[in-house]
Amino acid sequence: MPEEKNGGDTATVKPRRRQARGERRIAQLLEAAATVFCTTGYTAASTSSIAREAGVSPGTLYQFFPNKEAIAVELGDRLLKQWHTTYGEALTPAHIALPLEELLDAVLDPLIRFSLDNPAFGALMHGSDVPGHIAREHDVLHSTSLARVEEIIATYCPDMPRADATRTARTAFTIYKGGLDLILAAEPDEREAYIAELKTVLYRYLRPTFTDPETGDAE
Repeated sequence: MPEEKNGGDTATVKPRRRQARGERRIAQLLEAAATVFCTTGYTAASTSSIAREAGVSPGTLYQFFPNKEAIAVELGDRLLKQWHTTYGEALTPAHIALPLEELLDAVLDPLIRFSLDNPAFGALMHGSDVPGHIAREHDVLHSTSLARVEEIIATYCPDMPRADATRTARTAFTIYKGGLDLILAAEPDEREAYIAELKTVLYRYLRPTFTDPETGDAE
């Protein structure tokens, strides 16, 4: 009877170990794919180049992913999940009570840091040649982000007509995206300066129309 029990325990442990090794291998392949997508773009990337970057054979890669698209979708889904967590922390309702300058710090800092830490997110979400699933998720992401920015502006500017709030939100969001591109393209020692410039531009654009949500006074 003890032998049967030990045998059962061994049989249980082995699948768990295989599963853990498989998860590590998937993480390794996704990390390699992120590097390749950032370096060459999605279209030019290949399963061979991803396998080479990961230090494994193409055959090993195909044990986990049937093609490049499947790798991109898995990587995109994981990055989107991380982004939604960051987005929720950055655009939490508690931040709406902050003065404009503090609001910009609270919202922009985590979003910019996420983009700097995950360059593959931009490579996948903004590419015109990525799988349709990722493109659709990006469209949802854009709409959700824009709606949240509009909600914040409407809170700070309660007397602003809705059409004006929508236009202001779209303009501010476009300024943010353009500034983020400059930040991501800048040399590491220049990034903080570009981040400061982006905040200055947004502050000067929004300040004339913003009121303090606590007092109703102009910023």
